[in-house]
Amino acid sequence: MTQGNVTVVTELILLGFLVKQEVQYALFFGFLIVYITSVVGNAGVILLINIDSRLHTPMYFFLQHLSFVDLCYTSAITPKMLLNFLVSDKSISFSGCVLQLEVYGTFAITECYLLATMAIDRYVAICKPLLYPMIMSQRACIQLVAGSYFMGSVTASIQIAFLFSLSFCNSNIINHFFCDAPPILALSCSSVNMNVMMLIIISGLTLSTIMLVVFFSYVHILSAILKMHSATGRYKAFSTCASHLTAVTILYGTLLYMYLQPSSSESQENNKVASVFYGVIIPVLNPLIYSLRNKAVKEAAKILGKSCS
Repeated sequence: MTQGNVTVVTELILLGFLVKQEVQYALFFGFLIVYITSVVGNAGVILLINIDSRLHTPMYFFLQHLSFVDLCYTSAITPKMLLNFLVSDKSISFSGCVLQLEVYGTFAITECYLLATMAIDRYVAICKPLLYPMIMSQRACIQLVAGSYFMGSVTASIQIAFLFSLSFCNSNIINHFFCDAPPILALSCSSVNMNVMMLIIISGLTLSTIMLVVFFSYVHILSAILKMHSATGRYKAFSTCASHLTAVTILYGTLLYMYLQPSSSESQENNKVASVFYGVIIPVLNPLIYSLRNKAVKEAAKILGKSCS
C-alpha cells in the first residue's frame, strides 16, 4: 500500500536460514522430528499428571503448566518455520506477525515466571517442610500460576504496543525465522531509540527479578541442605531440585547469551541459532529432563504404558 512517496508495509518476509535448499529440506525433517517429540512429550507429561493421583501436588501442578506453556510458545513459531523450509513464499501478514509475537512473547515470558515460582516451591518444601501444606495451598498455587500468566501477557503486550506504534516502510524483510522484536525494529523508518530503551528496560527488569528470586531461593536451599545430618536426606533434597535447576540453567543461560551480546550482523545469525535452541529445543528438553530424573513421573509412565498395552 502506498501513501504519498512512502510505501507502507502490509506484508512481511521471513528470511529464515541462509542455506542451500537441500540443507533446508534436511533442517525441515530434523526440526519436524524435534517438534513432534516436543508435542508428544509435553502432552504426555500433562496427561500423566492429570490421571495419576500421586502427582496431584504443587510441584507437579507447576510442571503441568510448564509443559502447557512449552507447547504453546513452540507451536507459535515452529509450524511456520517448518512451512518456510518447503515453500518459496515466506511471507506473513502484518497482523499475523503481531499475533505470532504476542503468543510467543506471552508464553515465553510466562515460562520464566513459572520457573521462578517452581524455585519458590522447592524453597518452601526444603526450608519450611512443616509449613509446606499451608503455604503452598491449592489457592496459593493457582494464584502463583495465574500471576505468571498475567505477567507474561502484560509484559509481552507492553513490548508489542511500543513496537507496533512505529511506522514501517520500504523494507519488509525480517532477518529471522519468526517475528521477533529486534529484527522487526530494524525495519522501522521511525526513531527506535525509545523502543530499544523500553525493550532493554523491560527485558532487563523481568530477567533480573526472576533470576534474583531463583538465586536467593537456591542460596537458602543449599544452606538448608548443608545443615542436614543425614546423607540420604541431602541426596533426596538435591534430587528434587536437580531437574528444576537444570531447566533454569539452560533457559536463563540461553536468554543471557541472546540479550547480552553486542548487536552486529554476526550476532543476528547467532541469535537465530539461540532462538532455535530457546524456541524449539528447550520445549523438548524440559519433559525429558523432568521424566528422566523424576522417579514418580517414570513410575506413572510405566503404569500408563501397562494399562494401555
